[in-house]
Amino acid sequence: MQGNEDGTRLRYRLTLASGMLECLCFAGVVFGYASLVFVLKEEEYFSKLCVSVQDINGTLTGKDCSHQDEQFSLVFTIASFLNNFLNIVNGYLFDRCGTMVTRLLGISLYTTGTLLVAFSSATFSELLFPALSCIAVGGILLLLTNMQVGNLFAAHRSTIITLYNGAFDSSSAVFLIIKVLYEQGVSLHSSFFVLSFCSIIHLLRTFLLMPRAHIPYPLPQYYTYGLNCGKANTYNVEQFERMRDGGMTVSQESNGRDNTPPAPEDGTAAQDSEKVASFRSCVLSWFFLWHVLWLSIMQLRHYLFIGTLNPMLNRLANDDPNLVSQYTNAFAMTQLCGVLCAPWNGLIMDRHKGKPLAPGETEQEADLRSSCLSLFLTSLQCLLFSVCASVPVLPLQYLTFVLQVLNRSFLYGGNAAFISIAFPACHFGKLFGVVMSVSAVISLLQYPCFALVRGALGGDPFFVDIALTILTLLVFIHPIYIFTHCRKLARHREDNTQNVSYSSRLSEAKL
Repeated sequence: MQGNEDGTRLRYRLTLASGMLECLCFAGVVFGYASLVFVLKEEEYFSKLCVSVQDINGTLTGKDCSHQDEQFSLVFTIASFLNNFLNIVNGYLFDRCGTMVTRLLGISLYTTGTLLVAFSSATFSELLFPALSCIAVGGILLLLTNMQVGNLFAAHRSTIITLYNGAFDSSSAVFLIIKVLYEQGVSLHSSFFVLSFCSIIHLLRTFLLMPRAHIPYPLPQYYTYGLNCGKANTYNVEQFERMRDGGMTVSQESNGRDNTPPAPEDGTAAQDSEKVASFRSCVLSWFFLWHVLWLSIMQLRHYLFIGTLNPMLNRLANDDPNLVSQYTNAFAMTQLCGVLCAPWNGLIMDRHKGKPLAPGETEQEADLRSSCLSLFLTSLQCLLFSVCASVPVLPLQYLTFVLQVLNRSFLYGGNAAFISIAFPACHFGKLFGVVMSVSAVISLLQYPCFALVRGALGGDPFFVDIALTILTLLVFIHPIYIFTHCRKLARHREDNTQNVSYSSRLSEAKL
């Protein structure tokens, strides 16, 4: 038995480490798009959209490539939109069909995308549209199936979820590596053929180190997975998940809309606690609605910044290619720090683990109370990032890059961790998908914003940046609402304790 337990623990650690490498090296590469655009321009993708500029004497003074920049921005807009919008389908697929089917779809899409880039050229620049979209959707599927690995380590669950999301952010540095290799003579197509070949590693991990269905939470004793797991073991895990989900509750059902405290734990309440909150009630709760707004606004700010980074650097650097390359490399290098920043958010959310709960407090309420600080810090980071991005001073952009990667690593890790805390595990995939899909629709605003900057505003994004900074103030509503909700629960517990104490003294007096 001891040998089996040691083998199971080793498998857990291998799953954790290999998942970390998968997210770090592959899952979020599409968000290093600014580095890839630099290479694509060198390869003259969409160069036919550039037009010659003449002065009043008819002398050529340069080229206007604003339409080329718009096309590159459109590629990223579509890819980032599909990366999030299709999560509503991805989440349903993950909840319904399990890990293996979801990963096989993700690997297929990812491989298709990398092969399309490998076979593309300046003549077939339009292949970038399906290629980047497939890479984006395939990458988010890999992340979605990896986040459940946190269930294997209950005491560090939020930390691992945020760590994986940080690795997802840091993987954008892969395109920086491709850019550096390109400058050293390695072709763009060779780099993407290597990425395609690495799909063999994803397949091996899918069959050897991942479950066929889901990893349950909390974890049953001696739970294992992989090729050596028999049908009986799978049946027991599924049975355990049904028992687990049947005993879960969410306070949003009674507190989300009417903000009334939960009923005391009498016979009726105990009977209701055996029911799982419906998916509809979760979606219509104030917790969920404020969380969608919180994510959507900050994600829009990040997507617009990433999608317009190259033209912004060209404008601030007066079209100096060496200076633009220097700042592009600096931005990509800071993305590597996402994996270092994200665990701090998880540690903030897990800081109460191992400590005794307050009288009458559930573990879910403690997790929710612990998430308030994380949500507030993430909102504050985004505000500071937006302010720095709005100032048209080139050296200040180094600070902007640091704040951007810090906020982005907190944002997505905190998003997944909050959903896992606030709602039943049986709805995680669907709720995660709905959140990302709604935020994807909002993120489509980045393209009209970019068109406005390139058109009516003459390339100066200052007024758009100011408007987004003001909009960012709305994200503080979410942590404030969670904080007030937790305070109401605490006051309700105190009132119940006082009532019980008073009733006890009254009974003693009668005796």
